[in-house]
Amino acid sequence: MNEINLNIQILNNAKGEPEYGSIEASGLDLKAGIDNQITIKRNEFFVVPTGIIIEIPKGYEAQVRPRSGLAAKNGISVLNTPGTIDSDYRGELKVILINHGKQDFSVTPGMRIAQLIIAPSYKVNMKFVKEISASTKRGKKGFGSTGL
Repeated sequence: MNEINLNIQILNNAKGEPEYGSIEASGLDLKAGIDNQITIKRNEFFVVPTGIIIEIPKGYEAQVRPRSGLAAKNGISVLNTPGTIDSDYRGELKVILINHGKQDFSVTPGMRIAQLIIAPSYKVNMKFVKEISASTKRGKKGFGSTGL
């Protein structure tokens, strides 16, 4: 597994440091930086602070993704998944949690609420053309055209 350095500032509202759930995990678990329990009602969302600021190296981005256990057991996801954090952002990380479940869901202080992935990011050199070649096997077929 490749490694890079990530500077992390812990704020006063943090309820612990981000950490890996296992030795080969690719995502750091982000924790709810809240002082009191919050309830996310069915079909509603809430912006949850994490209590950390990160300094993403130039040439990388951070992605905020749902935790599979919260999604599978409770229907909790990250609304803008994956949430993208650009390398020039220096504010507190916040996670937009949405409750797709059948019941209200409580977020407690320090609860692991999402995963943070650091990934390479590329600038695209745009080249505008009159027409894009459709001469591939798939061509213009989309939305299930390759099978379910």
